[in-house]
Amino acid sequence: MKVKLFFAFLCMLFLASCSSSRKISTKKKNNVKAVENPINKLPSVRQLQHVKKLEKGNKSLNRYTLQYVKKYAPLAVLEMHKYKIPASVTLAQGILESGNGRSQLASKSNNHFGIKCHTGWKGAKVYHDDDEKGECFRKYKYVQSSYKDHSEFLSGRRRYASLFKLRKSEYKGWAKGLKKAGYATDKKYPKKLIKIIEEYKLYEFDKFREKDLKKLKKETNKKHTKTAINSKKSTQEFYKVKKGDTLYSIARKFNTTVAIIKKVNALTTNSLSIGQQLVVN
Repeated sequence: MKVKLFFAFLCMLFLASCSSSRKISTKKKNNVKAVENPINKLPSVRQLQHVKKLEKGNKSLNRYTLQYVKKYAPLAVLEMHKYKIPASVTLAQGILESGNGRSQLASKSNNHFGIKCHTGWKGAKVYHDDDEKGECFRKYKYVQSSYKDHSEFLSGRRRYASLFKLRKSEYKGWAKGLKKAGYATDKKYPKKLIKIIEEYKLYEFDKFREKDLKKLKKETNKKHTKTAINSKKSTQEFYKVKKGDTLYSIARKFNTTVAIIKKVNALTTNSLSIGQQLVVN
């Protein structure tokens, strides 16, 4: 009996030592959500002039596609400089995948590239019928986020790595490579992209260098400043001094003060001359 108790005791000690040496691992759930920051000011890439030229040359072009180019060409160029994806390809994909930004997925979820949730997506989700019923797609707060995610999606996956060896001018190679790498199941996908790029001359946006952007940004800022000054001038109210007018009588007439009239007109004294123009608002 004592022997049995002794062996039972030894077994308990052995099991206790095993359990104490075993490593316990707990998997923590990754609850990090995608952070979205809007771009408030987009630089001009002469997209308005580009569209005007297209409209003059071909009246039958789709007006919704032209509107899309006007609105999102700057985003495509910014992404090109950051991730080395031709702006023409990004724009053409956006136009095709989002139906010119008018598809349900684009209009309600700001998803312009039809990117599905995939493993690891921690952002908002929405469900739509695509190749299968009720598939999970990524949902964004801003269209800019969709563009950024598209760039990161392509640049962060090995199956698209060969595309980044191509020059920015090789949009045909990109279009064919995207299909080959499995971005789309449609056999005509490359032809559709190439047609959009060539019909709307989107390859012109691939020529924008970073120094061109900086130059255009300065020009745009100067233009905005000039417009703001002219706008301010156009809203100013003037008064032509008549015989018997005083600063006090003019101030009362326009519901202001003598001090304000003197300040906006850079007057150092209260004296006025007939026919003198004064800013009174």
